[in-house]
Amino acid sequence: MVIGKADGIPLAAMQGRVHLYEGYSPQQVAFPMRVFGRMGVRAVILTNAAGGINLEYKQGALVVVSDHINLQGQNPLVGANDDRFGPRFPDMTHAYCREYRAAVLAAGRALGKTVQEGVYAALLGPSYETPAEIRYLRTIGADLVGMSTISEVIVARQMGIKVLAISCVTNMAAGILDKPLSHEEVLETGRRVGRDFVALLRTVLPQIASDIERG
Repeated sequence: MVIGKADGIPLAAMQGRVHLYEGYSPQQVAFPMRVFGRMGVRAVILTNAAGGINLEYKQGALVVVSDHINLQGQNPLVGANDDRFGPRFPDMTHAYCREYRAAVLAAGRALGKTVQEGVYAALLGPSYETPAEIRYLRTIGADLVGMSTISEVIVARQMGIKVLAISCVTNMAAGILDKPLSHEEVLETGRRVGRDFVALLRTVLPQIASDIERG
């Protein structure tokens, strides 16, 4: 964890994350959210690399997550509930803060960058999805697919932390383009859009900080 300030705004940042496909439990994956909650953190910004399912997306696009579909077969809240962390059955109707999503879309317009919104589906991995799985995901309403994020979101919401999640479409999902998927392509696209992503965050951070101050 790195703690510091960005443009005078206090921040705590994780240097990467662990994944279910690495053999970690959902509780271990989401543990940083427990730490943040006990530290008094009121809002988190989660990021991920995702495959684009929505045919309107382009490789390198930034997409604000509006909702998710959990197909990982696991949930970090399974097991005994500790009431210090929040309710046994947290509501997930508005898992992703509408005000923060709107702020990011407005920031994109102000910067002259196209930022879209979409539903993120999470699968276990580590293998990429098959074309048939992608067709299924599109049918049930997914715009993006990845292997992370959802455990963290569930725990954050249980603890009353507001969530903003932004996906970078690092590749189009299997079967959309006539080429194989590669991890190298994912990394290269992430590096290429990094500057736009930082500019977007620096634009929206003051609004999130102001919301937290208002309580």
